[in-house]
Amino acid sequence: MDLDRERSRREEYSEATRLALLLAAKTLFASQGYQATGIEAVAQAARVTRGALYHHFDDKKALFDAVVVDLQANAARVIAERARAEPDKWQRLRVGTDAFLEVCLDPAYRWLVIQEGPAILGRKRYQEIDEAYPLGLMTATLMSLRRAGELTFDDPDLLSRMISAMICEVAQLLADSETPEALKPRVQEALDRILAAFRRPGPP
Repeated sequence: MDLDRERSRREEYSEATRLALLLAAKTLFASQGYQATGIEAVAQAARVTRGALYHHFDDKKALFDAVVVDLQANAARVIAERARAEPDKWQRLRVGTDAFLEVCLDPAYRWLVIQEGPAILGRKRYQEIDEAYPLGLMTATLMSLRRAGELTFDDPDLLSRMISAMICEVAQLLADSETPEALKPRVQEALDRILAAFRRPGPP
């Protein structure tokens, strides 16, 4: 019993250390950039040793990978929580895209996931992460609509990628805008019209 308790404590400490490293790395990568951030700085910010850092991550790229996965997992959780409350699939898709747009407006997410992620991780690895989280949610919803005969486009995966890319792009426009509050409703209206174009009309 004591051995089990000791093992549990070690596991809790290990997970706490890993979370501290992820938080420190996210903060430094977002504020200083990937290239300018050193492993030693991350360890110091997390208040752990270099050895503890290397126990969890092989190198700086592996640490960045884990940060992107964490950001994408959190994004997917936010999107799913908001969309889950909608019983109608099309409304669920609309709420989900709105939630994704909000996520993309977060400076850390926009910089680390959208801008630096593909270049540092490589396109293949970046797509693997994306497909497992936000993009995967959108694709699953579009496939469900296709199976139900409510989607007029026959390639939900392609449509999902196009919508996702558009949301990421307009998030950058909103971030750079001097009047994002005025621009955002127009962005949401455009998204609504694009989604509506692929909806099969119901019976009169």
